[in-house]
Amino acid sequence: MGLLSNRIGREELKAGDHIYSWRTAYVYAHHGIYVGNNKVIHFTRGRGEEVGTGTILDVILLSSGPNRSQITCPTCIQQEDGHGVVSSCLDCFLAGGVLYRFEYSVTPALFLGKARGGTCTIAVSDPDEIVVHRATYLLENGFGCYNVFKNNCEDFAIYCKTGLLVVDQGRIGRSGQAASIIGGPLAAVLSTPLRLVTTNMYGMAATAVGVYCASRYAADIGVRRDVVKVDVEDLMARLATGTLVVNNLALSVRS
Repeated sequence: MGLLSNRIGREELKAGDHIYSWRTAYVYAHHGIYVGNNKVIHFTRGRGEEVGTGTILDVILLSSGPNRSQITCPTCIQQEDGHGVVSSCLDCFLAGGVLYRFEYSVTPALFLGKARGGTCTIAVSDPDEIVVHRATYLLENGFGCYNVFKNNCEDFAIYCKTGLLVVDQGRIGRSGQAASIIGGPLAAVLSTPLRLVTTNMYGMAATAVGVYCASRYAADIGVRRDVVKVDVEDLMARLATGTLVVNNLALSVRS
C-alpha cells in the first residue's frame, strides 16, 4: 500500500482490518471490519442496503451500487431486526469489487497526498482484538440510524478501529468520503471570492485544491477536537439518553 493505492490481496487480510471496496464508477466505497474466517461485519441502511439519503442523491448512489445476486448466500447472517449492522462473507461484501485496506496512523503529508477521502486517517488504531470485539458487539446491538453523511459504513468501521466518535448535537459523523463529497463543492465556493485577488486560471485551481485539502484535513477524526472515546458497551445507552455532551470547546462524556 502507499500513495497511489491501498489495494491488498486476500492472503494479506487479518482479523481487525478495516477494509473497503469501491463501487461502480468509484462514486462511493463500502467499508467494513474483517473479523476472520472469511467474515466481514459492516453497517448498512438496513437489510443489506448500503446507501440511502432520502434525497435525489439516492439516484446517483444507488445506480452505482453492485448488482445483487438473486440467490441467497448460505453463509451470510441475515439480520431480521433491520438495525443495519450485518455479517457477510467476504465475497458478498466485495460484491465483485476490488479489496482495499484502510490505513491508520498516516502522516499529514500522506493524508493530503491521497486526493480522495475515505482511504486513510491520521488517527491511531486500537489493538485488533479490541476492534473485533467492538464489531461483534455492534453486530448484536446496532449502531444507531444509518445516514450517508452523518452515520455511515465508514463511520462504523472507524469507530470499531479507534473507539472515537465525532459528535455533532448528539449525532455521530462525519466520514472521510462524506467530507470529500462536501469538501469539493465547499472548495469551489470558498475559492470563488479569491477571483478578486487573482484572475489566473491556474491560481484559482491551486486555491480550490488548497481549500479542499484543508477542509479534508480539518475533518479527519485524527486531528479534530470535537471527538470523544466511548466504550462500545456504553455507546448505545449514552446515545439513547443524550449523555454525549459538548463542554465548552472539548467533548466530554458524563459519568
